[in-house]
Amino acid sequence: MKYETVIGLEVHVELATKSKIFCSCSAHSYGADPNAHVCPACCGMPGMLPVVNKRVVDYGMKAGLMLNCHINRTTTFDKKSYYYPDLPAAYQTTQWFAPVAVNGLVEIETSKGKKGVRIKQIHMEEDAGKLVHDIREDTTHVDFNRTSVPLIEIVSQPDLSSAEEVEAYLERLKTLLRFAKVAECEMAHGTMRCDVNLSVRPEGSDKLGVRAEMKNMNSIEAIKRAIEYETARHIDAIENGTEVLRQETRRWDDIKGKSYAMRTKETAGDYRYFPDPNVMPVVIDDEWFDSIKASLPELPEVKRARYTDEYGLSDYDAEQLTKSIALCECFEKAYEVCGNAKDVANWIISEAMSILNVRKMTYDMLDVDGKALGELINLVSGGKVSRVNGKKILSAMFDDPHIDPAKYAESNGYVVSNDTGLIEKVVAQVIAGDPKAVSDFKGGKEKALMSLFGRCMKELKGNCDPQVLRTILIDAINAL
Repeated sequence: MKYETVIGLEVHVELATKSKIFCSCSAHSYGADPNAHVCPACCGMPGMLPVVNKRVVDYGMKAGLMLNCHINRTTTFDKKSYYYPDLPAAYQTTQWFAPVAVNGLVEIETSKGKKGVRIKQIHMEEDAGKLVHDIREDTTHVDFNRTSVPLIEIVSQPDLSSAEEVEAYLERLKTLLRFAKVAECEMAHGTMRCDVNLSVRPEGSDKLGVRAEMKNMNSIEAIKRAIEYETARHIDAIENGTEVLRQETRRWDDIKGKSYAMRTKETAGDYRYFPDPNVMPVVIDDEWFDSIKASLPELPEVKRARYTDEYGLSDYDAEQLTKSIALCECFEKAYEVCGNAKDVANWIISEAMSILNVRKMTYDMLDVDGKALGELINLVSGGKVSRVNGKKILSAMFDDPHIDPAKYAESNGYVVSNDTGLIEKVVAQVIAGDPKAVSDFKGGKEKALMSLFGRCMKELKGNCDPQVLRTILIDAINAL
């Protein structure tokens, strides 16, 4: 018998706000000391009342619109009751009865073609803390830095059927949310986590099988491996009776490549949802809604088409630039200054992206001023700065985004000088120091000239017109 896998995802995304959802503590604690970003409110102290961070609602609405959702104009917060040591109030403030966004649709593309994945809802909530297990001391510590960091949870319908589709869906979510600048979506930093709900049923059946949920998956590769393992486990149980399938929550062990039962799966009734009396309903009027709608970015695929049609870029260049909204913004601002789309694309794809990779930075971390990049490109294309020194200036712009390329080139001796007297002096010194290379060139070995040329350019620190240097070098050798 043939089987099909049915998958629904609950994706938790940490929003890129400066402060937490219900207090003014910093929402950015990655790498910080334990419990360095906490206050009585986010630690659940008695008598503390939450105040909703408006920017969280802005980002929740924006995410919903990017995913083609309907925005609830009145959205409410509710208490989700459960006890765990990293949840100081013994309940989580979340949304159940009236989430910020519902009924969306995300289109993905895989080797089998395009497919629409329905979004059941997007709700805002606070994150829990973090338990740190110390094996040496045989103790567990609680870090509340992450408590009340704002999240949105994106709940899909069970429309996915393979690891490939799940990967395409998660990548699409990351792209859309990053373009909207509502989230970092970096799984390695824990700012995007995923719960995988999976069941198996006979192919063609419309009845769902027994569901297993794998919690807090934090890498796409681990998710893909877990899906393949769980699918095989379910089919083996159905066909061979190796175990009785139960609706349960499971833990994925990526080292062993296996999942293990943690507990039976809770139902909504187990959480005893009820409206949080401390948080008033949020009413979204037309002015607020329209302002968020007007702030939505151009979609990546729309930008790609515009870059090829309007700027004449190749499909490859357009694809590379639209990997990140930061790359797009840098490109467009640089183009405004220099007016050469292909030149700007080459500098970003060949030089800027290379620097990002060397520094192990994501494309979204690009913080170079696009207008300054355009000015740098003008300096190089106009022959005022060599390409080699232009790369050095670009690298410096990564360290200090406020650098003025022209002033930096002047103060560091990078401005091209066609002082023929100086060039002739350097050429004479290089020729005198390597008579063998001179003899080889006269004997027809072109590489010998390039060796001499490179040494001259090094002595001149790249600050001369290459064609002028080449002419003077050849004339000097022929004069011998």
